[in-house]
Amino acid sequence: MDNKYIIEAENLTKKFGHFTAVDSISFSVKPGEIFGFLGANGAGKTTAMRMLCGLSIPTSGKATVAGFDVYKQTEQIKKNIGYMSQKFSLYDDLTVIENINFYGGIYGLSNSELKEKAEYLIDLLKISEARNKLLVSLPLGWKQKLAFSVAIIHDPKIVFLDEPTGGVDPITRRQFWDMIYEASHKGVTVFVTTHYMDEAEYCNRISMMVDGRIASLDTPDNLKNEYGADNMHEVFVKIARGK
Repeated sequence: MDNKYIIEAENLTKKFGHFTAVDSISFSVKPGEIFGFLGANGAGKTTAMRMLCGLSIPTSGKATVAGFDVYKQTEQIKKNIGYMSQKFSLYDDLTVIENINFYGGIYGLSNSELKEKAEYLIDLLKISEARNKLLVSLPLGWKQKLAFSVAIIHDPKIVFLDEPTGGVDPITRRQFWDMIYEASHKGVTVFVTTHYMDEAEYCNRISMMVDGRIASLDTPDNLKNEYGADNMHEVFVKIARGK
């Protein structure tokens, strides 16, 4: 596998009994790239991401993440990535600052690093007045931005975002993507799953998943040209229908 890629997968497969959730997918991701993993719910996006994060062992195939093998080096993978799940993974019964300190500790930051990072995040997110409020009292958009900030608090090489914008309004979604762009500009590779086809336009390249397989993979503009479509929703419809 080639060192110029930070994520590589070759015939990666995951089966649950007789059901194949991820069916022999192959792709690679460059450092600093925003790579979109798109598809309808149930297409296999989350299952594939869990294998890449070291949370689920593949049934067959090969994959490396940040140079580490998904079979043998899952702990090293976890140390080099950030992860934000669909439900943001934050604790509603902890305050904002307690959530930051908790996750910073999990990621191994020293007390001095954590103090500096916590103040930086609170200032960046403009939530100083809410630092001692329970997370349950915050708007969904605030929780979302905090969850993303906490996922990259340890400066990982890669951040995996699993349906990160579900349930929030379009303005907040746009603001969230601004944060993704900023992380990418700093060299963080962003691997994001979504079923919002308009978000595909924000990615450098996208992989379109259908029934556990990668049906197509390219830049948004190239895919629109290939399928004679005006937007990514039309592309997805044509791919899903096999046209």
